Amino acid sequence: MADGIRGGDRAAAGRRFPPPRLVAYRDGVGRLRDALGIRLVDVGAALVVLAAVEITVATGSGPGAHPLNAVAYIAGGALVIPVLFRRKWPLQVLIACSVLLLFYYWFDRRNISPAPLLCLPLFDAAVAGYLAVAIVIPAFYMSVGLFVVKASTHESLVTLASDFLLSIVVLALAVVLGDTVRGRRALAEQTAERLRIAAEEREAEAARRVAEERLRIARELHDTVAHSMATITVQAGSALHLLGEARPAGAPGALGQARPGATAEPGDAATRPAIREALVAIRETSKEALVDMRVTLGQLRGSGADVDGSETRTAGLDRLDSLTEAVRAAGAPVSVAIAGEPVPLPPAVDHAAYRILQESLTNVLRHAGPDASAAVRLRYAPGTLTIEVADDGAGDDGRPGHGHGLTGMAERAAAVGGELRAGSRAGGGFEVTARLPTARPATSAQPGATARANPAAVDDADAVAGADATAQAGAAQTIPAP
Repeated sequence: MADGIRGGDRAAAGRRFPPPRLVAYRDGVGRLRDALGIRLVDVGAALVVLAAVEITVATGSGPGAHPLNAVAYIAGGALVIPVLFRRKWPLQVLIACSVLLLFYYWFDRRNISPAPLLCLPLFDAAVAGYLAVAIVIPAFYMSVGLFVVKASTHESLVTLASDFLLSIVVLALAVVLGDTVRGRRALAEQTAERLRIAAEEREAEAARRVAEERLRIARELHDTVAHSMATITVQAGSALHLLGEARPAGAPGALGQARPGATAEPGDAATRPAIREALVAIRETSKEALVDMRVTLGQLRGSGADVDGSETRTAGLDRLDSLTEAVRAAGAPVSVAIAGEPVPLPPAVDHAAYRILQESLTNVLRHAGPDASAAVRLRYAPGTLTIEVADDGAGDDGRPGHGHGLTGMAERAAAVGGELRAGSRAGGGFEVTARLPTARPATSAQPGATARANPAAVDDADAVAGADATAQAGAAQTIPAP
């Protein structure tokens, strides 16, 4: 019983899986067929041509024709073999069929028409662009055939024309149809090429319009924000001058000295140093932001070059001290710790690191609260720079609104091949952690990319926003109300 079951399993397995030799044979035939370019449609076409040729062999007769026998049929079938390779070698197939037909007429002639054999190769050659050859070969056969038949049968021209007319028409139609198909295919290719060129022109036009719009935005941004930033810088400098910044100590009107005839205000001497520090921070921050914005806007006003180039990256970690001093002057204590051995950073990474720090510390001033402090930690590891900015103020609950600051930082980190995480801390406060590669990124943003993919294109807005927030926070937290 068990043997019967096992025998049935083996038989079922044999039906499911063909023998290895059969599989190898099929694979070999498939590879040979692919190498020769033979398709099923070619096999079908060859069978149709074979049937037409054998019919002409069976019906062919006349003076000097060989007897109809097996050799005549085999020779007629051999004429069709090259048709199998029509897809890969159309010109060679036409020449091979013509030569074989010539040999057939010479060695085992049956008075057959060349049209059944040559019509398909002529069509393929005309489609492939060999129009001259496709015209010469049938013209040669028709001319020689007319001469030979005229010489052997002495028939009249009208009889010869009626005998050869059908073959001439079939061969001419094959050539004309093939040339028509080739012309339609060429027209389709030209149409596709024109559509491609039109699409490229539309893209170029769209890029031109984007460049013009970018230039317009740069103009507007410069005419509005740059003027305001310059005004802030001048007014901060004027306030410092009125506080006696440049006067020697002990001189009348110097810092901490009352002017003659002026009434001393309570707490004036105590608050003036804090006012002076806040004004210095406002002036320096606005100056730096104005420089950054003018460099970036200068690129935008230029010839449309890549605004993400190194020439626009004027800010880096070398300005971290001035950044932290500005934040301290605005009223938020900041501590900086560096772990590991600092290494030179690529300009893109250096710039992104500074902008992430700038935005993170600006967020501390905006959202963490008046009594919050911040801690900056830079950790250098092989191939990686980790930036951590944490504060002990309000977490997500104390950060109203949904601006683009965190999104912009994440985009900056991603643009140089890094990553960024931000969220509330377990013990309270908020933390931003960014990991950036210390090696040069493999790819950079393409020219004309949007601000989402091109961080430097928004440097002006970041600088202005950071400076404005620092100035506003410093004024709100340090300058006492009158």
